[in-house]
Amino acid sequence: MSATAQPTDLTSRQLTAPDGRVELAPDVVLDDPRFANGDLLPVPLEKRRWTTYNYMALWVGMSHCIPSWTLASGLVALGMDWKQAVFTIALGNLIVLVPMLLNGHAGTKYGIPFPVFARASFGVRGANLPAMMRAAVACAWFGIQTWIGGSGIFVLAGKAFGHGWANASTIGGYAWTLWLSFLLFWVLEIAIIARGMETLRRFENWAAPFVIVGAVALLVWITVKAGGFGPLLDQPSALGWGSGFWKVFFPSLMGMIGFWSTLSLNIPDFTRFGGSQRAQLWGQALGLPTTMTLFALLSVLVTSGSQAVYGAPIWDPIELAGKMDSIPGTLFALLVVLIATLSTNIAANVVSPAYDLAHLLPRFVNFRTGALITGVIGIVIFPWKLYSNPNVYIFTWLGTVGGLLGTVSGILIADYWILRRTSLHVDELYRESGRYWYAGGWNWRAVVALLVGAVLAVGGSYSALDAKGVKQGPFPVHGLIPFLKPLADYGWAVGLASAMLLYTLFSLNRSERV
Repeated sequence: MSATAQPTDLTSRQLTAPDGRVELAPDVVLDDPRFANGDLLPVPLEKRRWTTYNYMALWVGMSHCIPSWTLASGLVALGMDWKQAVFTIALGNLIVLVPMLLNGHAGTKYGIPFPVFARASFGVRGANLPAMMRAAVACAWFGIQTWIGGSGIFVLAGKAFGHGWANASTIGGYAWTLWLSFLLFWVLEIAIIARGMETLRRFENWAAPFVIVGAVALLVWITVKAGGFGPLLDQPSALGWGSGFWKVFFPSLMGMIGFWSTLSLNIPDFTRFGGSQRAQLWGQALGLPTTMTLFALLSVLVTSGSQAVYGAPIWDPIELAGKMDSIPGTLFALLVVLIATLSTNIAANVVSPAYDLAHLLPRFVNFRTGALITGVIGIVIFPWKLYSNPNVYIFTWLGTVGGLLGTVSGILIADYWILRRTSLHVDELYRESGRYWYAGGWNWRAVVALLVGAVLAVGGSYSALDAKGVKQGPFPVHGLIPFLKPLADYGWAVGLASAMLLYTLFSLNRSERV
């Protein structure tokens, strides 16, 4: 307990420090194994040590990954020029930063992780609904990123061991050496996260600058080799700036928002360790939108150079690194890719489900066990097929996920900022009796708002036709629910706004709202 913390006028069971952060009074014991374990309890003030740099490094580490590198390529493939693609990515990240900071406030103020924060609005038991939604998405992303990392090891080892490694016999359509590389990368990830959040903080601190240096080195190499940048920067937009562009822009923007809509929910998992609100606010504001925009621009420049050198744009940095003539240069480039993928996947896709699964069964599952379960699910899902088609990747995967998780974010923001004015009774988040128990541990208002918001956000999901009339995606051309099709291109915004409004209206006369 911080010596400077003082009892609040809210309750003597929690103490407030001069900077507004709150911790439990020393005589408060939260020992119900159904709702608490050591990983879910509020972080004491003296253990909240993350600084502005830590949060900046976290976002640099998470943003510098292959999927964010290839976001621009997906947009260019849809007809945008590089300026339109970078603009779309930049705007999407500025927008998603807002719920990121709003939800992150609760983590820093009370030291609680995302699933415990969700108990205030969904109920002590009902919080498992948004937590499992978030965990499912993270497990799929974990599989995608682990496959990418394993591919990097596969290429790197191929440089060292020769053609026998790359041309090994296949299992399930892939070389057995690729499966081995995938498994090695998986083991490395689990080994790091099993050591806890402090190890993650130290890892991100050195990984962030290393990846930046490596990406700049890749840019310098391709520029020298190309004698300047290639024709990609001169290519006009296939969409122009008329109706054709805007038809693609809005669903693409929702996809860019959907890329980090997952973290906008579980950001309290990280901000609970914040040394101050200022640290998490400035760390995120300086780290997320700037890094994503610069990384998109960097990917465009490097890819442009690859077109000048090899006659075709190479968006995949692993493939590009494999074309280097210098073995040391190739190994360095692939090492950068591996570190970037590792830092992203651990922070973005293991931390959240580890907490979420621990929240589901606190008596049996702790953070480390949850991380291991995440790793197993990430293997058996085989989600990398989503990554192979930009229409599926951006519109179907990111758009649908963004729409669903936008509803949860709207409910959390409405409950914490509009109704409670950031005031929580922390100990009651861990008890069967109390204001957050609602009816049997569930708050029907949040569940109904989530369901209605989800239908409005993704009910109109549709698949477009390509130039040959072939359907691009799994949804009907006219939408799952045809009259909702006009809303589909704005899924995240529709989900967030509708759920926020409905939850607020349902809760205005609620006696237990404060």
